[in-house]
Amino acid sequence: MDALLVERGFAASRGRAQGLILAGSVRVGDRVVTKAGSRISAEEALYVDQNERFVSRAGEKLDAAIDEFGVRVEGRSCLDAGASTGGFTDALLQRGAERVIAVDVGYGQFDWGLRNDSRVTVLERTNVRRLTGGDLPFECDLLVADLSFISLTVALEGLFATTPALLEAIVLVKPQFEAGPDAVGRGGLVRDREVRADV
Repeated sequence: MDALLVERGFAASRGRAQGLILAGSVRVGDRVVTKAGSRISAEEALYVDQNERFVSRAGEKLDAAIDEFGVRVEGRSCLDAGASTGGFTDALLQRGAERVIAVDVGYGQFDWGLRNDSRVTVLERTNVRRLTGGDLPFECDLLVADLSFISLTVALEGLFATTPALLEAIVLVKPQFEAGPDAVGRGGLVRDREVRADV
């Protein structure tokens, strides 16, 4: 199903298509499709609700956090660490950020429209742990981060040292990367409430 959504032009990538499916935004006739591996015949009508505000669901998460924490974004220079497809960057721009540096260790994931936005500088194949002040084209005073496979404790120490102008940060905490290996269960999940609270 995910490949079909891309083939028919409903999504730019299989990852985006999977997100639409998981969100319950894809229907075949009257039936909501919930699995990316679902198969349909070529004759069946496919409907996609694309009332998405951001290029990924990450944008919704950051947008809610900005409201929750009362962070002012308008006119600020921002650093998006772990940018991936650009959901956080999209939310920052829609909130009036003056410019954003989007950093990710991966390559080719960042949304094409955002990549071509003059307010965005994309630094791909860049590990935030090895980032230096000389790598950044301008100083940032707001950091947003959605990092995987690295502890925020490690990443933030380097990011704050690299960007001394930072005044605020909104970071997505993932307990499986913060807890010690003994606290992480099967499937990479931290089920112990005490461990999650400690993180």
